[in-house]
Amino acid sequence: MTISPAKTASSGGSTGEPGAAERVGRDLAAHLRAYGARVRGGDMGSLPAVLGLIVLCAVFGALRPAFLTAGNFANLFTQGAVITTIAMGLVFVLLLGEIDLSAGFVSGVAGAVLAVTLTQHGWPLIAALAAALGTGAVIGLVLGTLVARVGIPSFVVTLGGFLAFQGVVLIIIGQGGNIPVTNEAVLAIQNKNLAPALGWVLFALVAGGYAATKALTARSRRRKGLESEPFAVAAAKVAGVVVIAASAVAVLNQERSRNILVVSLKGVPIVVPVLLALLALWTFVLGYTRYGLHIYAVGGNAEAARRAGIKVARIRTSVFVIGSTMAALAGVFAASRANSVDPNAGGSNTLLYAVGAAVIGGTSLFGGRGRIIDAVIGGAVVAVIDNGMGLLGYSSGVKFVVTGLVLVVAAGVDALSRRRSAATGL
Repeated sequence: MTISPAKTASSGGSTGEPGAAERVGRDLAAHLRAYGARVRGGDMGSLPAVLGLIVLCAVFGALRPAFLTAGNFANLFTQGAVITTIAMGLVFVLLLGEIDLSAGFVSGVAGAVLAVTLTQHGWPLIAALAAALGTGAVIGLVLGTLVARVGIPSFVVTLGGFLAFQGVVLIIIGQGGNIPVTNEAVLAIQNKNLAPALGWVLFALVAGGYAATKALTARSRRRKGLESEPFAVAAAKVAGVVVIAASAVAVLNQERSRNILVVSLKGVPIVVPVLLALLALWTFVLGYTRYGLHIYAVGGNAEAARRAGIKVARIRTSVFVIGSTMAALAGVFAASRANSVDPNAGGSNTLLYAVGAAVIGGTSLFGGRGRIIDAVIGGAVVAVIDNGMGLLGYSSGVKFVVTGLVLVVAAGVDALSRRRSAATGL
């Protein structure tokens, strides 16, 4: 008996073409092969940081079970918010191969301006926030102008800023002084949580927004005749985000209070949606605007960008404005977490951890390579190291040593990756 073509293998259809399941498998396999080729060619992106984050969480969780509790999970977000926010701004600066050593104390100056205007002068919250962020923007404009227009190396300019702004904080607050922050809206940023129901609304927005972005990007590329990401790969990424986001909300919605009769602690910390909004905003700016493309162009080859008509000096100035403004916003977060601003605001390990977060996450110190998500991943690594080693009882000295070693390793991986990429031509 002869079998008709229409009845042949169920996966192939009447024309012998591969079925849906086989096509999905082929797409995923091809994507993994291409990704493997990029990694072997030196383009590792955030992979080392992600793997390191997983290992760190597993080790700390095994050594100290309290690390994996819902309460500590929430603490990681509030502890890492300041560092992550500064690191987001530093990504823009690092993309041009520049450095900003003043970012830590810029956050301190902005926090001091916020505290003084709110507490001592009674300004409305909006005006005080505008003054704090505006201070950061003006500082960035001055630093950027000195680097881009005058031609002073960014290391020298921002090192001078590091010293000067430390003095400005002391002048504003006073030696040994402390200015309390009592505004409820400011304090809520780092000390309050969303209602559990709003946490699920946030989850829906994140998952839906990510899926919509993937769909619109694929549609746009197809219209332009460009190769788009295989559907199976995009679907797998969306599924991963859905699982991670749903798990995070479920954990954060658990009761974290030791005595529920005194206070109830559950829900997503308010700072989390703020960080997600910043991540979405700056990711869009870098990846989907002409301005973002110009930043990558200048970071990759400034002279070629200039000959292509890009205003290189403006780009250089603008990244310092963004970096300092983000540092100022981090100063607001720091004031919220501490409920006050002291003369050491923005000092100690703030700058070192922020630069470390950006580099550890995968942003290159040599310019031209990096994403905003790098700052988030790197910030998570730094927060996990600081938090986990604190739970294990290690001193600040040991924390600094370990974080410094991780930064050196990340910088080494970056250098080796660039060398490998140059050798392979990728």
